[in-house]
Amino acid sequence: MPINEILASLLTDAGLTPRGQPTPLGGGDIAEVSRLVTDQGEVVVKRDAPERLAGEADGLRALREAGSGLVVPEVLAEGDGWLVMEALEMAPRRRDGAALGEGLRRLHGVTGEAHGWPRDNACGHTPQPNAPLPDGRAFQRERRLLPLVAACQARGLMDRRLRARVEAIAHGLEAWLPDAPASLVHGDLWSGNVLFTPRGPAIIDPAVYRHYPEVDLAMLTLFGAPGEAFFEAYWSAGAPADWARRETLFQLYPLLNHLLLFGGSYRGAVERAVARLEAA
Repeated sequence: MPINEILASLLTDAGLTPRGQPTPLGGGDIAEVSRLVTDQGEVVVKRDAPERLAGEADGLRALREAGSGLVVPEVLAEGDGWLVMEALEMAPRRRDGAALGEGLRRLHGVTGEAHGWPRDNACGHTPQPNAPLPDGRAFQRERRLLPLVAACQARGLMDRRLRARVEAIAHGLEAWLPDAPASLVHGDLWSGNVLFTPRGPAIIDPAVYRHYPEVDLAMLTLFGAPGEAFFEAYWSAGAPADWARRETLFQLYPLLNHLLLFGGSYRGAVERAVARLEAA
């Protein structure tokens, strides 16, 4: 990723003087991601669709402003398809699950009046509609589950029967899921978006909005386990009695998104989640 005129101008405006060229980083399957040494320290540079990067920058600022104690990269410059952020130092042996749990609990304590967000963003390559709704059940149904099942069927990844089963779950949320204050959530908190640094746990690559806090917990447990210390710190007052049911519900959206993005290998996982919710 060479330094072109646009990036050079953004760096200058941010008071950053580069040393050499950006070095590509692994894992950039959605955006081009590089590390750049400057006279003011190392930074991370991303190149992607302007609307996706604008949504990420907006999310990073919101997470930093929340004051949760979690480390969030500072946005240094952004515009015209480029995003320049503070580079984080890694300390993989300092996996402090308790600090992650405490920080996430504080983050989720920041609430708003409606579920959603003032702007749309993206979860991976998938556009994520966030138009606010006052009721969390309606938001989960109208902004998360129903758009994705329609998209999956349109691409031939889901038959009508499975779509109808997911729609029945979406329309039945009011029967068991109480409404709740709309917590600020990271929105895409799989394990790869959690880093451990000398300053403590860090969270990156957000797709923020306000919704049920279990959104982030369910994503953390979807492909791994944050550990007992994490849950002890997060559930300081005890887990809700229906946590297992909520976990499955809030894993359904990312599973549908994986089905949409990566194809039929995720259909079985979607069907198993649907079956668990139907049996609850």
